[in-house]
Amino acid sequence: MIQRRSLLQSGAAVALSAPALVGFAQQSVTLKFHTFMAPMSDVWRTMHKPWMDKVEKESGGRIKFEAYPAMQLGGTAAQLYDQAKDGVVDIVWTLPGYNAGRFPRTEVFELPFMMNNAEATSKAYWEYVSTVGAEDFKDVHVLAVNVHGPGALHTKDKPVKTVADLRGMKVRGPSRQTTKMLGYLGAIPVGMPLPAIPDALSKGTIEGCVLPWEVVPSIKVQELTRFHTEFDPAMGALYTATFVMAMNKKRYESLPPDLRKVLDANSGLATSGWLGKTQQGNDPAGRKTATDRGNTVYTVPATDAQEFKRKAALVEVEWIADMDKRGLNGQQLRDTARALIEKHGKPTPATKPAKPGKA
Repeated sequence: MIQRRSLLQSGAAVALSAPALVGFAQQSVTLKFHTFMAPMSDVWRTMHKPWMDKVEKESGGRIKFEAYPAMQLGGTAAQLYDQAKDGVVDIVWTLPGYNAGRFPRTEVFELPFMMNNAEATSKAYWEYVSTVGAEDFKDVHVLAVNVHGPGALHTKDKPVKTVADLRGMKVRGPSRQTTKMLGYLGAIPVGMPLPAIPDALSKGTIEGCVLPWEVVPSIKVQELTRFHTEFDPAMGALYTATFVMAMNKKRYESLPPDLRKVLDANSGLATSGWLGKTQQGNDPAGRKTATDRGNTVYTVPATDAQEFKRKAALVEVEWIADMDKRGLNGQQLRDTARALIEKHGKPTPATKPAKPGKA
């Protein structure tokens, strides 16, 4: 009798616990995704939204997103990283360079003429932050990292063909290393986040800015400037900016294992490469908005680009010295980043956005 009662009790316990187990297995979550990019930008339309859609689909609808572009949840672009770190939101895509000096190891990819192609450099960047650069992002769970395509100069009233043309010109830069570069090239550097550019150009606070082509239409730079300067691809990019897609650590760790697996499958090397490839793949369309208006686009030939490269090299010298003062080996970090870029090669730039995870 005692044995029968024990069996009945065990059965009851299993029956009572079964709904809880099923509920856990089918647990759904809603993640808040926050960024400074505008909802009409190519980054939002061809990178962020497709990534979220893919994650939702592969989770069987159990991961859903509340998507907030253009800082709709408040704060500034420079505060996005801390919003993820502190759990104000779940996931952010932001530019580490908005926090000058906070992510020193990562700055190596922002050095002048460092990158060659966004897909290859984004993969190198992922491998770098997974190893020697991991300390920079230790407070978050990194989903992916990337860089944009070759940065170009966009000016209101005067074309830039030589270094001398930049002398005394007020030019916006996105990060500490890029503003230093502009200073060494003779410009008056003005640091500011992307959303502030249109107002600054309109009011004359700046006379030009550096941006990749793909983002130009989203803030109407092709309407606010008349001249654009790009560089012979053989010389590498004048500059690029680094980005990180970061998630709150506790939020990631709280997810059921199968949902973490879905996120993991949409993170890492391939996703980083896809983000870079897609972002650079949007450059031709952005460039076309300027040429369609009759704006002047000038390509600095390799011979003239040497002067830009020579003066900008001071940024690299200074960065290595800064890393050494912080107790890091700047030369080794620089050499590692270059070797990783070379390892991942120089694939042909995309002419149209690829699909998530198909890097």
